Amino acid sequence: MPLYMDIHELPDGITPEDIAKAHEKDMEIQRKYGVEYRKYWVNESGRKLFCLAHAPNAEAAERVHREAHGMIAEKIIEVQPDLAEGILGSVQTNTAGAAVLPDIANSTELTHTLGDEAAMTLLDVHNSIVRNALAELGGREVKHTGDGIMASFISPAGAVRCAMQIQRELNKHAQANPERPLKVKVGAAAGEPVEQHDDLFGCTVQLAARLCAHAQPEQILVSNAIAELCLGKGLLFEDVGEVSLKGFNSPVRAHAAAWKQ
Repeated sequence: MPLYMDIHELPDGITPEDIAKAHEKDMEIQRKYGVEYRKYWVNESGRKLFCLAHAPNAEAAERVHREAHGMIAEKIIEVQPDLAEGILGSVQTNTAGAAVLPDIANSTELTHTLGDEAAMTLLDVHNSIVRNALAELGGREVKHTGDGIMASFISPAGAVRCAMQIQRELNKHAQANPERPLKVKVGAAAGEPVEQHDDLFGCTVQLAARLCAHAQPEQILVSNAIAELCLGKGLLFEDVGEVSLKGFNSPVRAHAAAWKQ
């Protein structure tokens, strides 16, 4: 049976307790429409609610919400099970999903300077370091972008720790190979997951990409939402102020994650 995710804009005054009660009401009547609500996910800072359900069609999932409590979703999309589990995890609630984009700085220049074969060797080093960090810190590789890797995380803090590990491992490589240092820029943003054809799209990915492009080599630049969601996690950030990013009408507040020990 298809898997659907519905996306709600949460009105002011709705509490986590209200959402939990609404979910219980969904489960009381869901079988009437052949629906099985699996879990839900709340982004309190962004005032978003995501519900995940197996249903014969989107209309059946909507009918459950309408009859149970009247909280109708603004959007219902069909999603791939592996992507939904990768972003939402096995827990019932979570605060945010994060998209991370490590990108090799000056990759074109490296190719012209070192030649194709040497540049590909450095790319292999980059891929190995990034993928090892993803495996250790709960990241999921979405795709290779040619000179970088897009990844998704359940936890914003996990995304930042992964980016920090990548920078530290690349720094070790640079110290051991001073003639061929490899430096990357990292951008990260938190928000709602949108999937199509095993790829991620939407404002979250666009913001992560623009932050990555704006970052300096060896810098981890994250959105304000990431920094806020990492409060109390033992991570340090430098507020770099509002930055102008291509495609965004208003300046975006950004923070640089401190990774050097």
